[in-house]
Amino acid sequence: MVSDDLAGALGRVNERFDLNEYETDAYLVVLEHGQLTASEIADRTDIPQPRVYDTVRSLADRGLVELRESRPIEVVAVDPAAAFEGIHDSLDALVDDLQAHYTAPARDAAAASLVKSRSTILRHIESVIAEAEYELVLSLTPDLLARFEDSLAGRQRANVATELLVTPAADAPTLAEYDYASIATTVRARAGVTTPVIAVGDGEHAVYATQEALAWNRDRYGVVFDRSELGFLVSGFFNTLLWTTADPVLDDDDGPDFPRRYASVRRCVADLDDSDGSFTVAVEGRDTTTGEPRSVAGAVSAIARDETGLTAALTVATDDGEVTVGGRVAAFERIEAHELLVERV
Repeated sequence: MVSDDLAGALGRVNERFDLNEYETDAYLVVLEHGQLTASEIADRTDIPQPRVYDTVRSLADRGLVELRESRPIEVVAVDPAAAFEGIHDSLDALVDDLQAHYTAPARDAAAASLVKSRSTILRHIESVIAEAEYELVLSLTPDLLARFEDSLAGRQRANVATELLVTPAADAPTLAEYDYASIATTVRARAGVTTPVIAVGDGEHAVYATQEALAWNRDRYGVVFDRSELGFLVSGFFNTLLWTTADPVLDDDDGPDFPRRYASVRRCVADLDDSDGSFTVAVEGRDTTTGEPRSVAGAVSAIARDETGLTAALTVATDDGEVTVGGRVAAFERIEAHELLVERV
């Protein structure tokens, strides 16, 4: 059972930071202007006039603003450094105590989860990026790009192939303004706030959320997929509907380095098509007829893809003859590939 001291500490932190939508809007607008009357706060936000006074008094009780009892009442911003003085040490101590009670859940406990917390959505995206071993597919807003910049740079240094879509394009920094090559292999920009936020790592673990889901004052939800078959739905949507309708920003002109691992046959075939020489491939997947796990290895004897690059397959010359390999939910090929390791001969 959790101790009363720990529960009390968590309750005090929650009371301090659990701002509702009106309190959040009022606090930010006062910070921006330094000093406002209640009427001015109402004019600059969507807070109804009758609710403004209760809202700012709640902020004052938390020590986030000061009220000057003049006519009209003036709401004065408090320096955040002073308003939150000492909270860092308290939070660090609380996190240490909470960590002692933490039991990590099994990653594959649920194939799909609906998430309604902004912080949880962001945490899952961070997890997808950090745990990707060889392939990342991402659709991020410019704000999220800045948030995950260090993690993406680390994956790039680890030779993780990263396809990055930045949206909306109008807010995306240009190639001259930003070093995209330090965080991604290829980059495109897509117009429209309707483009979702997506993260898929190694074709297995995926997060899907709307841009509105990550705004502080909006209804929000995200979906987390933790099995390969369902993660493919997100990456397939990304490849067919988003990537193909985006404008190139950065291309991998030097081509891929081998050996390289792939979760996507489409990406594997595209790289082979753009590379000279002979290659071998080791494929882990399942038989499309029996559904049983199957592994094959041998020389790549043929590759095929349509003009759009949306469908792709390859043929492997094994000791027992040639075997055709397709991507997820393959129907015409003998093997549905889940992971491919390609090496140059």
